[in-house]
Amino acid sequence: MGDPITLGFLGFGVLLLLIVLRMPIAYAMIIVGAGGMVVAVPNGTNVLLAQLKNLPYGVFSNYGLSVIPMFILMGVLAGKAGYSQALFRATNAWFGWLRGGTAMAAIAACAGFGAVSGSSLATASTMGKVALPELRRYHYSGALATGSLAAGGVLGILIPPSVVLIIYAVLTEANIVTMFMAAFIPGILAVVFFLLTIAAYVMVVPSAGPAGGAKDWAEFRDATIGVIPVLLIFALVLGGIYMGFYSPTPAAAIGVFLVWFFSLFQHRRIGLRDLRDSLIETASTSGMIYLILLGAELMKIYLSRVRLPQFTANWILDMGFEPFMVLILLLLGLILLGMLMDSLSMILLVIPFFWPVLVALNGGMMQGAEGSGFGMSTNELRIWFGILALIVVELGLITPPVGMNVFVISAMAKDTPMIETFKGVMPFFGAEIVRVLILLAFPGIVLWLPRLLSG
Repeated sequence: MGDPITLGFLGFGVLLLLIVLRMPIAYAMIIVGAGGMVVAVPNGTNVLLAQLKNLPYGVFSNYGLSVIPMFILMGVLAGKAGYSQALFRATNAWFGWLRGGTAMAAIAACAGFGAVSGSSLATASTMGKVALPELRRYHYSGALATGSLAAGGVLGILIPPSVVLIIYAVLTEANIVTMFMAAFIPGILAVVFFLLTIAAYVMVVPSAGPAGGAKDWAEFRDATIGVIPVLLIFALVLGGIYMGFYSPTPAAAIGVFLVWFFSLFQHRRIGLRDLRDSLIETASTSGMIYLILLGAELMKIYLSRVRLPQFTANWILDMGFEPFMVLILLLLGLILLGMLMDSLSMILLVIPFFWPVLVALNGGMMQGAEGSGFGMSTNELRIWFGILALIVVELGLITPPVGMNVFVISAMAKDTPMIETFKGVMPFFGAEIVRVLILLAFPGIVLWLPRLLSG
């Protein structure tokens, strides 16, 4: 059979090769995980069959994952109810009169829609359809218009509720509510940094983002009133979670009901056809995520059987690398990997492999044990690392050569070369790097709210 560690690294390499060849990540993980167990594990066929007997049910029946289809449905229904248009009208009324204000409005609207959709690609595509015509009407440069929309889409991955954040919590056995709390301040920080980036951009290149016309009082009032349902949904869903009134799954169900209920009083009501299409899209997306989770579990079992994570952790400890250096290298690796893979695939592939390494560097596996490596408990490390990982993972959505958000926006803005869109997102990429450095230097920014609300 060969050396298990060598076979483990070989399996990891085969997985990356299959992904580069554009095989769906779920199938790639299932093939490598199942095939690896058969080849590298003693009596591997029997081990695999024993795992397949109960593993699919164990993965799919996890109550913590039940929140995923509910939040996906809430986001799909919010798009069909026209909340994206309401958000952009409101934010454009607030910011549009500033130089670069329409781009700022797009960023703020992306943040608002991300809070009810939880998906970066959905945020980018939905807000692109709404905001791009307005940006063109005011003659924004192609780079700033498409770059701001592509960058604004990444806000959907971090601002709660986030599907990828939920997946991370399940993988590392973190509390979903605690992760939502931890993501709140870094998410707000991202919005502020993006707005400042646009302000700096138009100071350097004034013609890139002309000021729009100021709205009169009636337009301002109507636009603000139109966004109240979204604010109420955000407050009732996330506020209820933060205050401990209900757990994420009931909160998501409440959100679905509220989106439908408020649509009854708006011009864009959700009819039976919209509901049917929303349920089909939710089932399709959820099925894809669940299949990826099954593949990730098979991959995790295979790697643990050949003891690859333990070997890597022991090697790093023996080499005497500083914990922070290992963390920084891991984050840089995630940025590079993001050039080839989507965010969910990266989280599922990398976290099960490297999380045990960070725990070992922190000084122990015990929940709440104080470690000398990062100067925090294992649970706090889990929270802090999760937010950092999600931020750098989202960068993969706007970095070449993949940059899924860039491809989504470029498909809408056919008159803007893709290279211009990549140029437009680079200032936002720089802003994200600054945010990562700040959160690395001051972990308390991430941990303050969970400590406050849990205390």
